[in-house]
Amino acid sequence: LFLAVCAVGIGGTFQYGYNVSIINAPTQHIHKFLNETWSSRYHKELNADLLTFLWSVIASIFSLGGLCGALIGGSMAIRLGRKGALLMNNIIAILASILMGISFPTGLFELLIAGRFLIGINSGIGLCVQPLYIGEFAPKHLRGGLAMGTSIFLTGGILTGQVIGLRELLGGEKHWPLLLSSSCIPALAQLLFLPWFPESPRYLLIDRGDELSCAKALKRFHGSSEYRREMEDIQRECFALAGEKPKKPWQLFTDPGVRWQLITVIVMTMGQQLSGINAIYFYATYVFQQAGIMAEKIPYVTLGTGVCECLTALSCVRSNRVGRRCLIIGGYLLMTLWCTVLTFSLTYQELYSWVPYMSMTCVFAFILSFGLGPGGITNTLTAELFVQSSRPAAYMIAGTVSWVSFFTVGMLFPFIVNGLKQYCFVVFLLECFSVAAFIFLVIPETKNKSFLEIKKEFHKLNFGRNA
Repeated sequence: LFLAVCAVGIGGTFQYGYNVSIINAPTQHIHKFLNETWSSRYHKELNADLLTFLWSVIASIFSLGGLCGALIGGSMAIRLGRKGALLMNNIIAILASILMGISFPTGLFELLIAGRFLIGINSGIGLCVQPLYIGEFAPKHLRGGLAMGTSIFLTGGILTGQVIGLRELLGGEKHWPLLLSSSCIPALAQLLFLPWFPESPRYLLIDRGDELSCAKALKRFHGSSEYRREMEDIQRECFALAGEKPKKPWQLFTDPGVRWQLITVIVMTMGQQLSGINAIYFYATYVFQQAGIMAEKIPYVTLGTGVCECLTALSCVRSNRVGRRCLIIGGYLLMTLWCTVLTFSLTYQELYSWVPYMSMTCVFAFILSFGLGPGGITNTLTAELFVQSSRPAAYMIAGTVSWVSFFTVGMLFPFIVNGLKQYCFVVFLLECFSVAAFIFLVIPETKNKSFLEIKKEFHKLNFGRNA
């Protein structure tokens, strides 16, 4: 099971974290490449506004690709299987790496844009299919811990990208094309290791009706002496679904039986993206400068934020013992607290010498709290709230909401910060508290429950007195 999570994660959410992270290091080098390419092609200087526009396209086209990936990820998981979709997804990553790698020697910045779009598609599919696959092959009592592999590899990708992007490694002027094309390495690793593992047992039995292959897969994943209990659980779910075909995303919106599950996933996904984590990273450099850290040392201190996220994701594997509900509510409430403290500390930053260090502490505490709750548990709950026929469509909807929110934050965030300054954290603390209250009132505990048991928990919410 551990090796399966590693094989799935290296080409899944690792790619998302890695490609979000590595684009920051070569910003100035890409600006220079755009200027030189434009000058050699059109024999005139590139206008500053057009340069900003081209860079914005290169940076944001990743989000558009991610949205497209989320929209097709569920369909790929149904047609090709969970494992098959992930394997096919690596072809997209390798093609993207080639395009980004040859953009500099060929002098075609358009290839860089196309490559970022394709790697966005790869990340969107990975974010959709990886938690789906892990959630389906994990035994009930280990589902929470194994599902944290999604968060661990995502944060591991961010940290790896920060390290590889240092100017001493591939973040220098000569090596930035290699940095952008290095995303082919995780893709090749997954193509090498993932074929050794079986397809999702639930997909094999419920979607394809192949009981023999399902039993073989369960024996591989759970051991020959432990697989029968999980087999019986899958058979009960298969019987309850009575041959129901996988649903399309729009069918979930009209199905009263999943109304509150769908509302919950949308609220949690939007809450994760709008929680203020982007504001924290934006203010991190300023906070570190105010604490007296020299500008050339700040990239190394920023690595601490990546280490924080990784450590929190790893600790969540153990913390899952207290339950998903407790972790995610606690995470949002702690984020509310740190937003409050950070608003005050940034306001009075220059009055006392110790205040900048309080702000620095809040940055790391907020990142730790995010990893403990929203960052780690959201994908796990998305897998647990739906039965087999609805799960791929639910991940398509969650992925779409996530990428649209990600893009919206990227567009509106500069205006929010410019308008409200440090008081932007008041907006984020209200959002964090509202999501925590919603989860407290709506979501039941899902730990150690089968997918059918969780469905019954929501039955009264969906149908009220008629239940």
